[in-house]
Formats: sequence, structure tokens, C-alpha cells
Amino acid sequence: MRTMIDQPNGIFPSVCSLDCPDQCGLLLHKEDGKIVKIEGDPSHPVTQGNICNKVRNMTARIYDAKRLQYPLKRVGPKGENHFERISWEEAITTITSSWKKLIAEEGSESIMPYSFYGNMGRIGTEGMDRRFFNRMGASRLLYTICQSAGTEGYNYTMGGSFGIDPEDTVDSKLIIMWGINAVSTNMHQVVLAEKARKNGAQIVVIDVHKNQTGRWADWFIPILPGTDAALALGLMHILFAENSVDEDFLQQYTVGHEELREHVKQYNPSVVSTITGVPVDDIYRLARMYGETTPSFIRIGNGPQHHDNGGMCVRTISCLPALTGQWLHKGGGAIKGNGGYLDHNAAALQRPDLLTKPTRQINMNLLGSALLELDPPIRSMYVYNSNPAVVAPHANKVREGLLREDLFTVVHDLFLTETALFADIVLPATSSFENTDFYRSYWHHYVQIQQPVIAPYEESKSNVDVFRLLAKAMDYEEQELRDTDEEMIRQALDHPVNPNLDGITYEGLVETQYAKARTKPLFPGRLKTPSGKIELYSETLASKGFSPLPTYTPLVDDGDFPFLFIPAPNHNFLNSTFSNNEKHVRMEKMPRLHMNTADAALLGLASGDYARLWNERGECELVVSVGADVLPGVVVSQGLWADSPGSQVLVNALTPDRVADMGGGATFFSGRVQVEKLNSSS
Repeated sequence: MRTMIDQPNGIFPSVCSLDCPDQCGLLLHKEDGKIVKIEGDPSHPVTQGNICNKVRNMTARIYDAKRLQYPLKRVGPKGENHFERISWEEAITTITSSWKKLIAEEGSESIMPYSFYGNMGRIGTEGMDRRFFNRMGASRLLYTICQSAGTEGYNYTMGGSFGIDPEDTVDSKLIIMWGINAVSTNMHQVVLAEKARKNGAQIVVIDVHKNQTGRWADWFIPILPGTDAALALGLMHILFAENSVDEDFLQQYTVGHEELREHVKQYNPSVVSTITGVPVDDIYRLARMYGETTPSFIRIGNGPQHHDNGGMCVRTISCLPALTGQWLHKGGGAIKGNGGYLDHNAAALQRPDLLTKPTRQINMNLLGSALLELDPPIRSMYVYNSNPAVVAPHANKVREGLLREDLFTVVHDLFLTETALFADIVLPATSSFENTDFYRSYWHHYVQIQQPVIAPYEESKSNVDVFRLLAKAMDYEEQELRDTDEEMIRQALDHPVNPNLDGITYEGLVETQYAKARTKPLFPGRLKTPSGKIELYSETLASKGFSPLPTYTPLVDDGDFPFLFIPAPNHNFLNSTFSNNEKHVRMEKMPRLHMNTADAALLGLASGDYARLWNERGECELVVSVGADVLPGVVVSQGLWADSPGSQVLVNALTPDRVADMGGGATFFSGRVQVEKLNSSS
């Protein structure tokens, strides 16, 4: 049987590998063995042929002239881009010789992997890599940079990452996009919302910035950063006070509703308005709209959780659908994430049993401190599927750590990233279209497979292949480190404790490309909370020292700087992915700082001027865009832009590396800065 690689011409099924909830079905057009066009697969039940510009133009990334072709060895100072070509044999020998020496002299915990989901393929991000480092006994990374705070907060209320089926949101009559720029980061939720809108639905967006999603909404509500929980509590205050709650639902499916009813009396609209910047009349209008409209749906975004109070914030918002009984209505409820429906057999995939004794755990948000302050120190770091020199908070501290001459660093990537510039060994990585892997969305309910469509680019290798090579060179003999890609996928899908995966097999995915989990509505039913119900009052939270009821806590004091700084995503990058590809940079044009007109006037700034942002952690320079898209006292940038000589666009130089209230999450959006004019565009 001919594989897709063997066929030089044709159209082949694929799946988008990006860390995006939509996880689109794709069709790849090949001519003479190369991908020449990427389009959406119209047969995919959710994404239905629509794809974003990031993916539509991905061929420019796959065949970018700057893509790594072979292994490299550093021959000059770290960070200065002095490398020479070496063979894979030399690269593997250099890496494993260094590690064997470190393990003998300082122990296996002196070595640390650093990765995230730059490619969402499961065996490549949490398969052979986890097996390898478990067998080694390396320091373990806590994967907390994205959604951990909000996920934990939501779990206290709902018992796991379970929301409504997004396909049902076409029946919603009120859609609240809360802290999510869905036009740029969840476009198919927008497509579904548009279908609902044609049937009379109203769309409300609550955010700190009137971005593309805010401009698309029927009603945009600007809010001060980190105050979303207060707004949610203010809505609850009105819902209870005006008897706009579903008492039968509260009695049957929740615990703590009487305690919550008393608790929210303190969050009257005038108090909430002062906290949030949302006018009192708007708070009443939104509460009444929510209380009177069924089905109502809240799409909870990543934005609110990236604050000091992010976990409790998401926990609080997630209580709202219970008050009006929305979960009983098709198209009613909420989505923070839906990954719980598609839980695969993580233990079979990652093999934690290969770890023979507990090892230290390191929060990835604290990378700078870990590299500079940890005792005993980290002596080697292996980076893949991530670019921490740009994406990690307190970036200057991270880069200071990466500059350590006694830190042996290996980076496996498609490009010579900012992090790779600090590496001792750089390895070329395959793109997802060159790999075998399976994918599971954390928004829709489909599992998908990727089979190789093109041959590996030059000498590039997949994560799985490299870890097999490393295991062999380390003299690790366990069969788990030799398993094939197909065997690993089969092991991951064999998960009897999750009946939603019943019937989803490797063979079936190869035949059909995707399969939907066998999900059913949450209610009537029993949740995975301790009570089996929606926990408006959580004994588990109380046992951990938190308020058992949803509450608002102000942000941590980040100094006397006048502006709250939100480094949000942009439309054409995904974190730092695509930021070094000319096609995508041209589409995004330039990094900008959005500022309120009143603030700009006080600083003598006009649109097009350059401004310097700074605090005690670092500084950057951005072009100002003045208007009413943000509230006074708030400045917003968009996108993680690639470094270039003479530029200062490293926004994460300004972000704090404090951890959030729950889940060890990141606090990217809780920093403060000063802004000053540099020069006029004229």
C-alpha cells in the first residue's frame, strides 16, 4: 500500500497542529512531492472547510529558507548566532556524553526538559519525551504557562474540563465571549455564533481591549484587568435580588446556593462598578439580559486566568450558568475547555512508572529563577515545542539564565529561535505534516489523526524519533522507549475508564481521519466534583485555604507604575510561532501599543509615535495606537514579536513571574508599567 509520502501529487487529509481550540481538519495539496496549498476540509463536522490565515499560509513556514536543515554546534558566544554543521551521530553523542557525565557527577535532576504545545500531537508532546525523562529521573516540568489556573478554578465548580458541545451553540440566544478574542483564537466559535445570530442571538463581549472580537459583537463591555470575578459576582447579586434564578435547578443540581445568595449581597452594582469600570446601568442591563434569555452560553477565555486571581476568577464566572439553569437547555451553559471528554490514557502514553523515585518539580513560569537560583543547580536543559526566551515571563531573567556558560542547552526546533541562539546543540525538527500522531481538541469533541504527507525536511527528525535515538545512546533498554508511533497511539486510545472514547481506534482514525467522542449532556447526571453536583460552595477550596464561595480578590501590588499592561495575542501569530516568518509578519504589519486617548494626551502621544514601556523587570519600545479601545490606565500590546537587531519588542521582559492563585498559573496580565514618548513618527 502506497503511503501519502509516496504519492507526489494529490490532495491529502490532515489536521492543524497548532495550540488552538479549533483543531481544524485540513486538505493538503501536493505537486511534485511538495505541499503547494493548504485549505480546510469541508467534510469536517465542526471546522467545515474554514481555516485561519495562520494555517492557510503555512506553506511559507514549511519551506522557509531559514528553516533548519541539519544539526548545529555552537562555536561562538551564546546568543550571537555562531554555529557550524555537525552530523546527527555527533549531535547525539555530544548530548548523551554530557548527560552521562552530569548524572554521574551531579545526579539526574541536574537535567531538565522544557517544552509546551508548539505542536499539539500527543505522542510528540507527551509521549516518548515523558517516557525518556521519566526513565532518566530528570527534574520534572510543571506545565502551567497557559491554562492551569483557570482549569483548576473551573474544576472546583464543575469537576473537570466539561462544557457544552460547541456544535450546540448554534441554538444559543445569548452568547457572552468573556475574555477571549475568539475572532483570532477560536474562529469557529465565531462561525457558530454567527449562525446563532441569524436566528436572533445577541452577542456580548467582555474584555479589556476592543479587539476584532469586540468590534464584531452586538455589545462590547470594556472592563479593568483582573476584575472579572467582581463583575460576575455583581451579576449574581442582581439575579438573586430580582428572583431571576432557577430555584429548581439550584435545589437539584448544586450545593451552596443559599450560602452564595447571602455572600453576593455585598457585591452591589455600585461597588462592582467602582472595581470593574463597568457602569452601573450596564451591570443591570447585562444581568437582566442573562436572567431573561434561555439558552445562554458563556465562552470563558484564557485572558481572565492570566492574573494573580485568575483561578478564582474562572471559578466565579463558571458559577453563572447554574443560577439560571442553563445547563438543562441545548445551547446553554459554558465552555472553558472540553478536554475532559477526550481524556486518553495518559499513564500508558507517558509511563510515569519508569520514574523509580520522586524528583523535583519546577514551575515553567519560574524558569528564570530556576536557572539562576535553584540549588542544586540545573546544569542542562533540553528545549522542544517551545521558545522560552520569548514566551516565558520575566524574559530578561530567563535570558540571563540561558547565558550561563555552565548550562548545557539543547534546542530541537524548526528554526533558529531566540532560545536556540543560546544553545550548545541545535537539532532540526520535522513539521507536523511529516509526522505520525493523534490529536484531540480541547474545545470540540473530535479526535483526529495525522499521517505523514511529506518526507522529513532535509535532515530533520520528529521528537519521537530523537528521543528513541537518545534512549539508545543512553543505553536505556526498556521496550517502552522503542515503541513505534502506531503502538503509542493504540496505547493512548485504550482507556476503558473514559467511555467517551469507546469505539475510537487507530484503525478507525486511519480510515476516517476523525471520530467524535460519545458524549452526552452533563445534566441530568453526576459531575466529578466531590458532591457530584455543581459546587457553588466548595469544601475542597476551603480545605486549601481559599474562600469556599466565589469571591473577588484584588491583584497583587506590582509597584507604583501607572498603567496595567496586557500583552495579548495577535491575529497572525500563535505566541512566537510565525513571528519569524516574513509572510505572517507582513500580514500583522507591526507591534503596537493600544492606549486610551485621555492617557495619551497627558503624555503627549499620538497614533504613530514611538513609546518606551518600562518597569523594574525590563523595557520595550512600541508604536502607539490611540483611541477608546481600552479604558484609562490600561495599555495593551498584541503578539510576541521576533527579536531583530536594534529592536526592543520583547514584551515579556515586562511581565511578572509570580504564580497565580491556583494551578501555579502564569500572571502575564498582572504587571504594571510606565510609558513615555520617544519620538514622533514625523
